[in-house]
Amino acid sequence: MTPVPSSYAAPRVSVVVPHYNDLARLDRCLAALTIQTMARDAYEIIVADNNSPCGLAAVEAVVAGRAQIVTAMTPGAGPARNAGAEAAHSAILAFTDSDCVPEREWLEQGLAALAQADFIGGAMKVLVPSGQPMSGAEAFETVFAFDNERYVKQLHFTVTANLICPRELFFKVGPFRTAVSEDNEWCWRARAMGYRIGYAAEAMVGHPARANWVQLKGKWRRICAERYALSRDNGGSALRWIAKTWLELPAIPVHALRLLQDKRVPSLTERIGALGTLVGIRVWRFVEGHRIVLRGGGHE
Repeated sequence: MTPVPSSYAAPRVSVVVPHYNDLARLDRCLAALTIQTMARDAYEIIVADNNSPCGLAAVEAVVAGRAQIVTAMTPGAGPARNAGAEAAHSAILAFTDSDCVPEREWLEQGLAALAQADFIGGAMKVLVPSGQPMSGAEAFETVFAFDNERYVKQLHFTVTANLICPRELFFKVGPFRTAVSEDNEWCWRARAMGYRIGYAAEAMVGHPARANWVQLKGKWRRICAERYALSRDNGGSALRWIAKTWLELPAIPVHALRLLQDKRVPSLTERIGALGTLVGIRVWRFVEGHRIVLRGGGHE
């Protein structure tokens, strides 16, 4: 942790925001963070820049004094979060992402929920542009992306876009890893040490939907590779991974019914687009699951 003068009064919360070359969304994230219902002097914001190609000067211009900036040279959001945590001065760490938009009550509600658990994951909502029909990818993500309540209550992890924990607990559990599903891995490591995860329904963060097929496929290429790496790290065999991959196709009709019943996708055109995306991404994940094993894991 960065040393501070003895007269320094530490804020209650350090918000850690990893960033890589996404200045417009970083600006929007910081705008949301600076108007929290919690008193502004009660929390600090740390932007952990992952050596963005746009350059540090461009990042500083967008931050415009609203946050402390630290640089993480090791590639990956995990190392950036670790660097931000190291620079934090507060007893509580609140992690979100630079493309996210926290609700005004996020910190206040998150801290209230933290009294009931050792670390918490908050609610997530998918953000789509208003005033225009959703693309197939956007409609698909609206229904299926970031179901953090299920992640926390059933799968016992939270996305790192909405994770709040004591700083002491974070360093006892250890840093985020790279090349694996870091949110799963860190939370499961914490649970293995006896820490309890809780869900904070009122501590909400918005995350933009993937706008098109290319973005959605890129997301799932990364997730599949990281999940396979984590599965192998935990002793899972390639055969077991293949067996799970074969569940992708039978899930299509079940998820299609769920999509058709979801009122967040109101129009017939949007539902047809979402159904096409559902079938496409499930088939793609089925094929990609086999490719990962054949090439020995990792990205192409």
